[in-house]
Amino acid sequence: MLRIATRADIPQIAALAERSVLDLFGAFYDERQTASAAVYIAQVDPQLIDDGTYYVYDAGGEIVACGGWSKRAKLFSGRGSRADDLRLLDPETESARIRAMFVRADWTRRGLGRAILEASRRAAAEAGFRTLILMATLPGEQLYRAYGFRERERSMITMPDGVQIEGVLMERSVEPLD
Repeated sequence: MLRIATRADIPQIAALAERSVLDLFGAFYDERQTASAAVYIAQVDPQLIDDGTYYVYDAGGEIVACGGWSKRAKLFSGRGSRADDLRLLDPETESARIRAMFVRADWTRRGLGRAILEASRRAAAEAGFRTLILMATLPGEQLYRAYGFRERERSMITMPDGVQIEGVLMERSVEPLD
């Protein structure tokens, strides 16, 4: 069942995010990159939960997928904090962010990521946003392309420990796909 995350979910979300990175990133990144991502990308952002924009897929009391959207300026975890990360975005001129998507390896390819993206798209559209943007890691790129995101640019993301991983800046309209 897909539902809005609560602060009580944080321990399960944190465990899921770390396990997801450790299990799925190795097919795209080397051991050092995967280990760094497990520390710096697999982070719970309580602001998403407090804003009511983060979803979990609960399978009988166990969280097996999570992710959401943000109306704040922070684009992704892993680069440290920036002064304007908490700034509320202007829906008329800025894109809502898709953030912190993770799935348990044995639950991939079941439509959970797509369901989270759809819930996020709808909520962002209801909040007045016209576009969505995200910084994809390579394991998620195929899902985002299938959901209508288009690549804007590829870049290297530098983690606080200096390790770099490739990311893909992607965007799409909040309009439903045909």
